Amino acid sequence: MLTLKAPAKINWFLHILGRRADGYHEIESLIQKVTLYDILCFSPSDDVSVSTAAPLPLEENLVYRAAMMMKRRWGVRRGALIRLEKNIPMGAGLGGGSSDAAAALLGLNRLWELGRVTEDLAGLAEELGSDVPFFLSGALSHVRGRGEKLTPCRPVNPMHLLLVKPHIDVSTAWAYRNYALLTKKTDKVNNMRHFIRKIERAELSGPADGVSNDLESVTLNSYPEIAEVKERLYREGATFSLMSGSGSAVFGVFSAPDRARAAARAFSRRYWTAVVDTMID
Repeated sequence: MLTLKAPAKINWFLHILGRRADGYHEIESLIQKVTLYDILCFSPSDDVSVSTAAPLPLEENLVYRAAMMMKRRWGVRRGALIRLEKNIPMGAGLGGGSSDAAAALLGLNRLWELGRVTEDLAGLAEELGSDVPFFLSGALSHVRGRGEKLTPCRPVNPMHLLLVKPHIDVSTAWAYRNYALLTKKTDKVNNMRHFIRKIERAELSGPADGVSNDLESVTLNSYPEIAEVKERLYREGATFSLMSGSGSAVFGVFSAPDRARAAARAFSRRYWTAVVDTMID
């Protein structure tokens, strides 16, 4: 049996630059993996099957889709029993499904002894979803295009985060569909180089000019509770807070793990919470 961890992610910023001819949105984002994991276990079988408690039809499960795409692309006749333990909440903007898909590509490549390199798997990853290619890369990447253009960054120290998710699930497709492109200042993207250096060095000590998640303009209007979580994170001592992806999860940066844990206690009665660190390798 082969076991792999599939990490969650956060978006340090997410800028939507326009709609592409293929219907997807052109984005720029800084994405980092964090120490919250789904677990995938792979074992040989005659057929492909996915065992999970997640309420998702098999045909819509990205792990199953990844396996079937690999079989068709490379003529694989073997199967696999894949057990998926979900710890990353769905509908949170934390990339659980995309990370699971990337782990499936990596795990089945080993289980089936295909010998495919990352570049081979990246083509399938892009077909599976915009965030999937990122999870084949390192811990921190500057992302462009629809998510397939990755520039690896080099974080040197972890940062301590509290993830908070209201009892609301947000569909990424819904968020993008309802997003109305806003006029952006020309210096918004230019400031990102300086911000990225701060993240790499773990020197983020407060809100940064020009840093935003453009999908907040959609999600907060429909779900004001997300804005309340963000505001309360600051009251509990967070030095920086942002909604991740399309939401509904919000993260706050804290100076030490014990401060993040203290803040978690303030949220725990009403919300799902997790104290995590950013990954550096």
